[in-house]
Amino acid sequence: MAIKPTLSSPCFPPTKTRVHLSVSHQKQAKIIKMSPSLHSPPSNPRYTTITTPSSAVTILSKATILPDQKSNGDLLKLSVSDLPMLSCHYIQKGLFFPPPPIPIRSLLPLLTHSLSRALSAFPALAGRLYTDSDGHIFISCTDTGVDFSFAVAPSLTLPILLPPSSDVPLQVKSLFSLDGAGSFDGHFLPIAAFQLTELGDGSIFLACSVSHAVVDGTSLWNFFNAWAELSRSPAIAALSRPPDFRRNFFLESSAVLRFPGGIPPIVTFPIDAPLRERIFHFTSKTIRELKYKANRRTQISEISGKSILSRKQDNEISSFQSLCAMLWRSVTRARKHLAATEPTTFRMAVNCRRRVVPAVDERYFGNAIQSIPTTAAVGEVEKRELWWTARLLHRSVVAHDDATIKRGVAEWEAAPRCFPLGNPNGAGITMGSSPRFPMYEGNDFGWGGPVAVRSGRANKFDGKISAFPGRDGVGSVDLEVCLEPATMAALLEDNEFMSYVSETKVEAIEAI
Repeated sequence: MAIKPTLSSPCFPPTKTRVHLSVSHQKQAKIIKMSPSLHSPPSNPRYTTITTPSSAVTILSKATILPDQKSNGDLLKLSVSDLPMLSCHYIQKGLFFPPPPIPIRSLLPLLTHSLSRALSAFPALAGRLYTDSDGHIFISCTDTGVDFSFAVAPSLTLPILLPPSSDVPLQVKSLFSLDGAGSFDGHFLPIAAFQLTELGDGSIFLACSVSHAVVDGTSLWNFFNAWAELSRSPAIAALSRPPDFRRNFFLESSAVLRFPGGIPPIVTFPIDAPLRERIFHFTSKTIRELKYKANRRTQISEISGKSILSRKQDNEISSFQSLCAMLWRSVTRARKHLAATEPTTFRMAVNCRRRVVPAVDERYFGNAIQSIPTTAAVGEVEKRELWWTARLLHRSVVAHDDATIKRGVAEWEAAPRCFPLGNPNGAGITMGSSPRFPMYEGNDFGWGGPVAVRSGRANKFDGKISAFPGRDGVGSVDLEVCLEPATMAALLEDNEFMSYVSETKVEAIEAI
């Protein structure tokens, strides 16, 4: 529920800006000069700065974009789904576009003006986090603004940054702002920051970094779609899908996640561990074959009396569950150091908006996610067939209903804690994002849709996987896979796994 700020003595009062207005470009976006105080962390913080290797990216300008309409100054309380994310990095997602048909000097005011309008519809993104005297944490909708940077990278091109059969180039990481920021840092950093980078071949990359304590993937892509809608249709008076800021998810909670002395939580995984990152593309045909294989074998087992699935759970294993099962088996095989008796856990982030009773609107703004763990012995996952692993995942997903969600909430309220993101025993997989997110659909800003999705360095560790929709649509999926180097090398030598992988071709690259 949104409430007005009070005059209590907060640990982290809403940030006040001391800035001078500057003249906007051609449109009437509200743009102000940066205030150094917004980027000064509190004394003695555990704020982690990730060093980006030298690159050809040069920041030409940086500004703070304000909402074009003043907000009501509401306070939006973080929910029991938001609070655990305070130890996570900012989400970093971005879109590659082919060279736009208009010059960059015309593109910039188009983007900043539409961003200013979008922030009026999403005032939480233009605010700051705020902790009151009782330890409750809120989003203070203070209209403080978001960062917007314009950069150039003349030596980088789409073919360099989107190689078809290679690891994701390190230069992609330098295309994002607020690298290394933790979500708790939204108390003194902008909740969201954007960077537009013009590449040497005229292509552009539009990146977003946003506190994971404020948004989940559903909320992020709802915002991206809204911004794109206002950019390509500047005459519209209202969004077709406005956000829902009612704090009606998980109801009201009195639980407090405390940070003594205002010290930010430590990221729960090693940020400097060596990793290889690669995009694997799976066509809709391949995924259908996996689904058929998983379900056909399960049906045979049921007929022979070997299945213990109840009638309630006896429904079809999904395409995505089948793909996840294949990945789990393949990565586990590639981890040569694991003992057969060791446990391996596959964690899958799920959107709870439609799982709770009553259901919550898909436009609900905030986090509405939980993690579903499925655990088995390494030897079982390695040696059993695809259907067996897929059935395990399917059971876990089906069982995650309203009652399970509420039990998880009650357990968290009894012992509030940050989400332990990472892979402590070296045998786990964490699946994030979703191929259902509208990353390509709805993100035409007025000069054509994106040609690729990429993420930054944030929240990556051995076994972290992110699922994106394939650009060709119709059920294809791209998996962004982060693994320890030896494991990635072994995975690339796995003939069974690689037989399912297809090469991604970006037509825009060939046209440049």
